[in-house]
Amino acid sequence: MDYCTITDIETHISTAALTQLTSDEGNEIDLVVAEEAIIYASTLINGYLRGRYELPLNTRFPLLRIIAMDIAVYRLYSRRMRTDVPEIISQQYNDAIKMLQNIQKGVITLEVLSEELTANKIKAGDYKTNKQYLDRIFSKTKLNEY
Repeated sequence: MDYCTITDIETHISTAALTQLTSDEGNEIDLVVAEEAIIYASTLINGYLRGRYELPLNTRFPLLRIIAMDIAVYRLYSRRMRTDVPEIISQQYNDAIKMLQNIQKGVITLEVLSEELTANKIKAGDYKTNKQYLDRIFSKTKLNEY
């Protein structure tokens, strides 16, 4: 699963910048190069998520979309400019990696915006584990049984 699309990257940077970063001729976006950057970002994200979440994820997470865009854009800049990647792009990449590390450690959890999990909403006073993709919910009543 790719966490972002070429259209997402075009909203993150301009079409002209994306064209310049992907095309060696400079006249249009090279879709193969752009897709390679997206695949790289998705593979890197999966590497951090493996072990904490069941892959492939069946839900889109807005945070992962933003992380994937930052990683893919950095990959495109580093392809074109090797040593002269703009500092803001490098900082966004470093921030994305830190977020992935925090997701991996459980400091940050992925927020679901879909209605797939409405039946599993947590009520105040409930506890949940982080051992499965769809975490089991334990109420105080259930925990008091132990």
